[in-house]
Amino acid sequence: MLRYGDNARQLPSHLLQFAQEKKPVVVWNVGQRCNLRCVHCYAHAGAGAADELSTDEGKRLIEDLAGFGVPVLLFSGGEPLLRADIMTLIAHARAHNLRAVLSSNGTLITPAVAAQLKELGLAYAGISLDGLEATHDRFRGVKGAFHQALNGIRHCKEAGIKVGLRITMHRGNIDDLPGLFDLLFEEQVPRICCYHLVCSGRGAALSAEELLHAETRRAVDFIIERTAEYHRVGFPVEVLTVDNHCDGPYLYLRLLRENPARADEVLRLLRMNGGNSSGIGIGCVSWDGQVYPDQFWRNRALGNIRDRAFSRIWTDTDQPLLAGLRARKALLSGRCARCRWLDICNGNFRARAEAATGNPWAPDPACYLRDDEILL
Repeated sequence: MLRYGDNARQLPSHLLQFAQEKKPVVVWNVGQRCNLRCVHCYAHAGAGAADELSTDEGKRLIEDLAGFGVPVLLFSGGEPLLRADIMTLIAHARAHNLRAVLSSNGTLITPAVAAQLKELGLAYAGISLDGLEATHDRFRGVKGAFHQALNGIRHCKEAGIKVGLRITMHRGNIDDLPGLFDLLFEEQVPRICCYHLVCSGRGAALSAEELLHAETRRAVDFIIERTAEYHRVGFPVEVLTVDNHCDGPYLYLRLLRENPARADEVLRLLRMNGGNSSGIGIGCVSWDGQVYPDQFWRNRALGNIRDRAFSRIWTDTDQPLLAGLRARKALLSGRCARCRWLDICNGNFRARAEAATGNPWAPDPACYLRDDEILL
């Protein structure tokens, strides 16, 4: 990245967070149906919704996104593979030169499904594991879901599809994190995304399970140390932490102590990344056409693609929330307003701040940096 630049069209998907231009990666919740019943589902997935976008509406959305310059379309749900025309929609995205990514629970990825996804040119499949077998099955509400998901991961690998694990970290599963990293190595899965909990949708019921700041710091330290260990032994796994943007400054401060030369490079990358990108570099389209600043902020619709194209909604400078997100530094209050990492973190996760305080510009309560680490 530092050597070759930051043009989004030339970057692999896993480096898009460093792109100079911030055309959004779009998460499309193609349906609300799901064959599992996950306790932390932000989309309230289950039986499904009657007002899902039709195939033709979906194709028009894809064409608009491609014309707008969106670099990646992430097909999500519910469980996207339950949608009857999902392969048609993925094919349409690929025909319009969109990188297509799938977010799945993995249980429906048979060898035949994996082969079809590979033939269509799917760039990546992210498969959720909430922990090891007992933990995962409990949180997913279906016995056997863990082994079905693991088989889905193996089928993707066998078909030649890049695949990764996804875990949302909280008190109910954090003890399984080392075991999941062991599994990552044993199965030689090339990527893992560790999400910090955002209490939206059914996830609001998990607010009591949020990690304390000290627990979060221990989890991030473990992730850093295990990643370094794997790279030392020749396993170049991609490891991401997601939805808590103080992770970047935390990593930098640790590198200042342990590897100052590398710390300077990391600081340059963090500035290129720009921190939280809700309403800027990521957006969400729901099954009913509603557009949101990100996939977790479900109470803040910006418009509906049945009324106006996504590209028009996204460029509407009169939309108050979008305008605020793109000029948020002047609106943030409390610790965020005084933080020396504001250019790197960009105020962290605004949906979480609003859920906790009712104010979208209040400090994010999940920021675990101490005052002596952030204050100017």
